[in-house]
Amino acid sequence: MQKMKRTHTCGELRAKDVGRKVFLCGWVKRVRHHGGVIFVNLRDRYGITQIVFNPHNAELFKLAESLHMEDVIGVEGTVVMRPEGSENREMETGEIEVVAESLRVFSRAETTPFMIVDDVNASEELRLKYRYLDLRRDRMKSAIILRSKAAQAAREFLLQENFLEIDTPMLIRSTPEGARDFIVPSRKHKGLFYALPQSPQLYKQILMVAGFDRYFQLARCFRDEDFRADRQPEFTQIDIEMSFIDESDIMSLSERLLAHIIHKTIGFTLELPLPRISYSEAMEKFGCDKPDIRFGMEISDITDIFIGSGFRLFADTVRSGGKIFAFKSEARIEFTRKRVDLLNEKAKEFGGRGVIVLTFRDNKLEGGVSKFLSTSETNALAKRMNLQNGESVIICAGAEKETRELIGKLRLYIGESEGLIPPNSFKALWVKDFPLFELDETGIPTPAHHPFTSPQDEDLPILEEAPLRVRARAYDLVLNGFEVASGSIRISDPELQKRVFRIINIDEKEAEDRFGFLLEAFKYGVPPHGGIAFGFDRLVMLLGGFKSIRDVIPFPKTTAAVSLMDGAPARVSPEQLKELGIKIDEEK
Repeated sequence: MQKMKRTHTCGELRAKDVGRKVFLCGWVKRVRHHGGVIFVNLRDRYGITQIVFNPHNAELFKLAESLHMEDVIGVEGTVVMRPEGSENREMETGEIEVVAESLRVFSRAETTPFMIVDDVNASEELRLKYRYLDLRRDRMKSAIILRSKAAQAAREFLLQENFLEIDTPMLIRSTPEGARDFIVPSRKHKGLFYALPQSPQLYKQILMVAGFDRYFQLARCFRDEDFRADRQPEFTQIDIEMSFIDESDIMSLSERLLAHIIHKTIGFTLELPLPRISYSEAMEKFGCDKPDIRFGMEISDITDIFIGSGFRLFADTVRSGGKIFAFKSEARIEFTRKRVDLLNEKAKEFGGRGVIVLTFRDNKLEGGVSKFLSTSETNALAKRMNLQNGESVIICAGAEKETRELIGKLRLYIGESEGLIPPNSFKALWVKDFPLFELDETGIPTPAHHPFTSPQDEDLPILEEAPLRVRARAYDLVLNGFEVASGSIRISDPELQKRVFRIINIDEKEAEDRFGFLLEAFKYGVPPHGGIAFGFDRLVMLLGGFKSIRDVIPFPKTTAAVSLMDGAPARVSPEQLKELGIKIDEEK
C-alpha cells in the first residue's frame, strides 16, 4: 500500500475500465451512508469518482466512517458498473463506481470556512482569504484551466506565425507611462531605485531596433493605480511588436489570434474579417469608444429636428450649443410608467438629469413630452428614426460630451436588462483613428495613448497648430463591449518624436532623463514598427462568462490592492530596512 501510486485520475474511468484494479487519489467531496454502505465522492482536478465501502471489511469500513469532507485520501479498488437505475448522468464517470479494497488517509481536513460548492454562500473577502479553498470549487477551477488553455493557444498561434517569445526585465528604470510606478529600492546602490514595468513598451521597441522583427511575451505588468473596481495592481498582457508593417498587418494578425484563442478554448467561431470603424463613428453611433455590437439600437443625432422648438428643454439645448441624441428600442419592450421611472433613475445614476421616452402608435408619438412637440417635429422624428408601430424612442438632451456618454450607457443598460444580447455570443470590431492628444487637468495636451504613438501622415501639417485635431495611428480591438487589445504604429523618425515631445511639454533634458536609452538606440537605425497588447485577464474573463478579472487570476488582490491570503503588503524587519538605507517616518 505504501508503494502504490495513482493509476488513474478521478475523471478518467468509464465502462470500458470495468474489472480493472485502480488506485485513485484526491479530496473527499461528499460522504453518504446509505443502506449500510458508505459512498464517498472522490474529487481531483479532473473530475469525481464514486467510491463504495462495503461493511464486510470491518477495519476498512471503520476507517471510511471517519472520513470528512476535504480529507485527502488514496483508495485502491476494482471498477464495477453501477447497479441499473443508479447511474448518474450528470457525472462523466456516472456509469461506474470503484469498490474499495484499501484506504490510505494522507491528511485530515478541519471544517472549512465555507462549503466547496459553486453556489457558495460566502463573501468575496472570505473566499480571497482562503483562496486555495476557493480554487477547489468547479467554477473557479474551470477559470484557471481556461486561462491555461488561452495562454497555450496564444503561444501556439504566434509561434506558428514566426514570432519569438522574448522576456524583458522586471527591474527597470522608472519611466512613468500614465500611472504610478511600483518602486523597488536597491540594496547595493542605496538611495537608488528600480521600478516594476507598467508594460514592456520601451523594451519591445528596443527589440525592434535589435532586429527581432516579430516579438511576443505573456508579460507581467504593474501599475500603482488608485482603487478601481475591476483593476489589479499586477496583470498580464499578450504583448506583441512587429517591424516593417502597417496598421492593417497588425490588425489582421491580431483578429486571427483572437479567433484562434476563442475557438481553441470554448469552440466558438468568430467571423472574420472584423468590422473597422473610426473613433468618431463609434462615439456617434454608440456613445462610447468600445461599443457592444451584439445588439442594435444605434444612436442618432436629432438636434437639427428641434431647431426653433417650442419645447423649452430642446430649445435651450440647441441655443446653448448642446446636442439631442436618440435611439429606438424594439417593439416588444413596452415602456410602462414603472419602466420609464426606472430608466430615469438609471439616467441620474449615470450622472444625467433624466431621459425622455416616446412611443409610436397609430402613426403618432405618445407619452412623455409629446404634447409639447409640434406635428412637424414628431413626424420628422418618426421618419428619421424609422419608427414602426409599438416601437419607442429614447431621447437625451444636454451638453454634447456628457449627453453622448449618458445615452451610450442607457443603450447598454436596456440591451442588458431587456435581454437583447444573445447568450454565449461573441462579436468583435476594431475602433481606429483615435485622437493623438487629449487635454490634461491643466489644459496642456497629453498623449491619449503614449508619447511614442505615431500621428496619421495626413495630419502632420496641423500637428503644432491644431494638435487636438490630429488623429493617431492607433487601434483598439473591442469584444462584447470591452476593450481586449490596444496598440499603435510607433514613431520611428527622431525629428517627429521631438515635435511630439514639444507639444506635450517635454523638453530635451526631460526626454533624455525619461527615455534616453530608447532615443539613443534610435540613432543607430530603427525600422518602422508597431504593436499591440491584449489584456489577457479581461479576455479570459469574457471567454468564461465571469464578471470580474479577479475570478480568473489565481491569486488576485482586493480593490484596495491587498492580498488577504498572505497579508501583503506588510511591514519588513528593521534589519531589512537598514540594509536598504531606508527609515520609516512612523508619525506619517
